[in-house]
Amino acid sequence: MFLVYFVLTTFIVTTVVKHFLRKILNIEKEKKEFFSYNHINKLHGKIDWVIRISSMLLIIIISSLSIYQQYPLTFFLIAMIIYIGIDQGVRAFFEWKYSQNPKQYILTISEMIVLMISILTIMQFNLFSS
Repeated sequence: MFLVYFVLTTFIVTTVVKHFLRKILNIEKEKKEFFSYNHINKLHGKIDWVIRISSMLLIIIISSLSIYQQYPLTFFLIAMIIYIGIDQGVRAFFEWKYSQNPKQYILTISEMIVLMISILTIMQFNLFSS
């Protein structure tokens, strides 16, 4: 149950931060489909798929190490921070460089920061330990 509250709180904080940044910096709201890839251009799509596949392999490896070798959850969380940083960093770069609305990268970076802070909070306070 705690996980549900934590994810919901992270979602709400991300939404509120993005809303205020849109108002303060006058950033237009982009129309995005839910659960779609929303690539800026074909190069971004190719890079994004390389990141997704490599991170999926890394998560499988880290998960198996956690299960069979008793590695702590911290390794998985560090991998998630790295994945979020690379994925959102690449998205922010392509939004800044190639998007029709270059200010959109600010919202992507703010979302990345909120997600990283959430994961660091889990690590710092050992929230999901058994």
